[in-house]
Amino acid sequence: MPGDELDEAFELGETCALAAECGRDLRRCAEMYGGLFPAAAFSSELFTALTLSTAFSAPWASAHRLKVVNRAALWVLAVDRLIDHRALTRSHVDRLAKDCLDVAEGAAPRSAASRFLADLRDELGTVKEFGGLQDVWADQLGCMLEGMARAWTWRDRRDRPSLARYVDNADSRGSCFVDLCHWIYAADEWAKAHLEELRAVSRQVQRYLHLLGDVVSYRRDLSWGGLNVLALGVERSEVTLAMADLARRAEELIEPVAVHSPRTAFYLRRQLGFHTGFTGVSDFHSPR
Repeated sequence: MPGDELDEAFELGETCALAAECGRDLRRCAEMYGGLFPAAAFSSELFTALTLSTAFSAPWASAHRLKVVNRAALWVLAVDRLIDHRALTRSHVDRLAKDCLDVAEGAAPRSAASRFLADLRDELGTVKEFGGLQDVWADQLGCMLEGMARAWTWRDRRDRPSLARYVDNADSRGSCFVDLCHWIYAADEWAKAHLEELRAVSRQVQRYLHLLGDVVSYRRDLSWGGLNVLALGVERSEVTLAMADLARRAEELIEPVAVHSPRTAFYLRRQLGFHTGFTGVSDFHSPR
């Protein structure tokens, strides 16, 4: 085996080992929060996919440095499930959101979901910069919960928002909130000092991932009445073109980030590429 191939194989194996270590931590974490993560909804494959994504997006990091991004992503999935599958009325959604937003401001939790969030908040609080970044973190949390509530209302009323309006609600995906958690906890000094700028880049990546997730989950969403862009009267070809444009615009925003923080740019590009490759949607590729 040529030396470069051997080096590449070593790096791939090392990254997979990192993902496995992260997966063990994440499973232990899930066990701490009672019925928040039922096995039927949170399979071993889900944990594997989640930790592979973060490991390949930041392969230089230790499992300890990745624990917050992994736990934040898991928490978002739990909240999304509670809103999509457990909330029977808008008031239920609003109560959960208020509980979480109160915790973000320092209040004591009142549910398993907000207890998990409180633990995330406290872990982020071990980073000296968090005091100055907590407002932007809490604001993005609010945007995520507002987006989830809006999506719940659209589904409940059987509304058919336009493609543009649907994409504008991409905060409901939660990936930008996860990115902010990661950067606050583990990013370099430049990234922490420019978190608001990076938030805008992350939100652009999030718009692409929002549509990608719908393309992948279309049949599953149809089976239970979930909201999906392809069920709103939007042609698949239109979604394909929109995704290509969103990916192109994301790359335009990522490029200048690479000058100041190469690892942050690498992370964002990997978020685009890994999710596209892992889900097997070969029609949608970020620009190279």
